[in-house]
Amino acid sequence: MNKNKRSVKPILLTILAIIVAASILVPIPYYIERPGVPTHLNELVTINGEQDEAEGSYSLTSVAIYQATVFQALKSKFEPFADLLSEKELFGDATGEEYNQMQQYYMESSQNSAIEQALTLANKPFEFEFKGVYVMNVDPNSNFYHQISIGDTVTKVDGKQFESSPEFMEYVQSQKVGDTVTITFLHDGAEKEATGELMELPTNKKAGIGITLIDHTAISSDESIEFHVENIGGPSAGMMFTLQIYDQLTGNDLRQGRDIAGTGTMNLDGTIGRIGGIDKKIAGAVAAGIDIFFAPDDEITAEMKEEYPGILSNYEEAKQVLEELDTEMVLVPVKTVKDAIDYLENNE
Repeated sequence: MNKNKRSVKPILLTILAIIVAASILVPIPYYIERPGVPTHLNELVTINGEQDEAEGSYSLTSVAIYQATVFQALKSKFEPFADLLSEKELFGDATGEEYNQMQQYYMESSQNSAIEQALTLANKPFEFEFKGVYVMNVDPNSNFYHQISIGDTVTKVDGKQFESSPEFMEYVQSQKVGDTVTITFLHDGAEKEATGELMELPTNKKAGIGITLIDHTAISSDESIEFHVENIGGPSAGMMFTLQIYDQLTGNDLRQGRDIAGTGTMNLDGTIGRIGGIDKKIAGAVAAGIDIFFAPDDEITAEMKEEYPGILSNYEEAKQVLEELDTEMVLVPVKTVKDAIDYLENNE
């Protein structure tokens, strides 16, 4: 009897060791969002072949995302500013690859918007190029569902090119449901064609391809503006990219040796858009010793309040987080990139 007990014990210990190792090492279909480390933009942006070497810094802030193990998932429940998300919550209906493609597009779009705004503010000439419509989603009921993918750029319909997405949609919706059209698109840089029947769009009952789209644009200028971005996605660096480029184009050095961070999308009208995860970005900035943080002071409409009771602007969210932390970091609300420039000029 005792001999049997002794022989069982090593087996139980081995099983327990396997379970413990698996909980630490084996990924599960959940992801952890944590505060990321601010990244200095003078390391990511060069203009006319030159890197910004002035004192101080502009930094983009980020949310770090890790696939969890059981151990990490449990540990995250006790970490401030850490959230555990399911694959569905993080990716929606997209695959991991499609999600990454969308994040890459958002990053490219934020760079183009930043270039356009910085050139405009610095009174530098440029040309705006419409490259097509970028595919953000494909309706499973679309006849193009297995032909066009998220991340493709549609350039022509029936051989016709367009100067904007409204022109593109106007042409497609002028056709009839069931009409056959040929779509020309770029997939991984290669031009391809797909032919299929137009579907009835559930939103307006008109004919359509069945894709969610965004303008795919580019800016051309005499100024050579290059980005060196790897493993960073999303649109939220737009405002900080704009400040970095503007400083280098004008040589104004608005930083004056200060470490400045922030977040917010950069819209073509100069307004700064709302982003997610600002609590984690504030926490990351505080940990990095940032002096000034620009937060979007976005408008909360009555419709938004009705749908999401208790919703706050990014600035209001950031202010609440900052009150929990021991820091001298200055939080500045901004509605436009000009607000940020004015603040730096008036608080040197």
